Amino acid sequence: MQATAVGFGAVLLWALLALLTVGSAPTPPLLLNTICFLIGGACGLVWTAFSGGLGVLRQVSWRVYAFGTLGLFGYHALYFSALRLAPAAEAGLIAYLWPLLIVLMSGLLPGERLRRGHVLGAVTGFVGAALIISGGGQGFQASHGAGYALALICAFTWSSYSVLSRRVGDAPTQSVTVFCLGAAALSMPLHLAFEETIWPADTISWVSTALLGLGPVGLAFFVWDIGVKHGDIQLLGAASYAAPLLSTCILVLAGVAPLSATLGLAAILITGGAALAAYASFGSTPRPTSE
Repeated sequence: MQATAVGFGAVLLWALLALLTVGSAPTPPLLLNTICFLIGGACGLVWTAFSGGLGVLRQVSWRVYAFGTLGLFGYHALYFSALRLAPAAEAGLIAYLWPLLIVLMSGLLPGERLRRGHVLGAVTGFVGAALIISGGGQGFQASHGAGYALALICAFTWSSYSVLSRRVGDAPTQSVTVFCLGAAALSMPLHLAFEETIWPADTISWVSTALLGLGPVGLAFFVWDIGVKHGDIQLLGAASYAAPLLSTCILVLAGVAPLSATLGLAAILITGGAALAAYASFGSTPRPTSE
């Protein structure tokens, strides 16, 4: 249970991801990826050096490093791009379908099965996403379509990464350090090839970027890795349903997103859908014992 609680710490950090991403503007997504993952990777190197030594990193297969690097790089490149192309609260809610998707995908793992509650939860969550994409009473906004599409792909990317990471459960958490540095190394040449270099413009932008690298794009991955590998992945995925609601509340309280009936209903549907799926998991066969 301790590992599951540690993993949920990542959810709390990711609740700040949308706000800090907005604060980091106008830095383009791939450059933001580079800066944040350099910070997260540097912190990881320090932690690794004091928690077993850097030698442990040589024991990890290159396939594990490739998997982790692509997972972290892909999710954040998609997420940062989505929030640059669509309203932060709405795109963030769609991206936060990942807790629901984790519960659904984990139901397909050996020894698990999908139940009626899982399906009902999925339908409810996707109705919330559809409400956002349709624009509620204002109608579909074509200018935001690309951002919403990237946010949806983002949700599938992170949920798939989280569930598939069980297949590499023997890799030490210190390997996340290389994932971060690898994602930075992958992001930089792509930034130079496809983006205009725009550094954070002021103190707020720099502070937001630094906090991203330290928290949601740094520490969060290490504690999440511990949770999904050594904790109860269904319980962790279920507890993660708090993420979309927390993130939306933070954006509204910070004045970044206006509170509207459409936004509020979508947040309730997406959060409620994950809760329904979680309830179905709780009523199933006994969950694996966590560390």
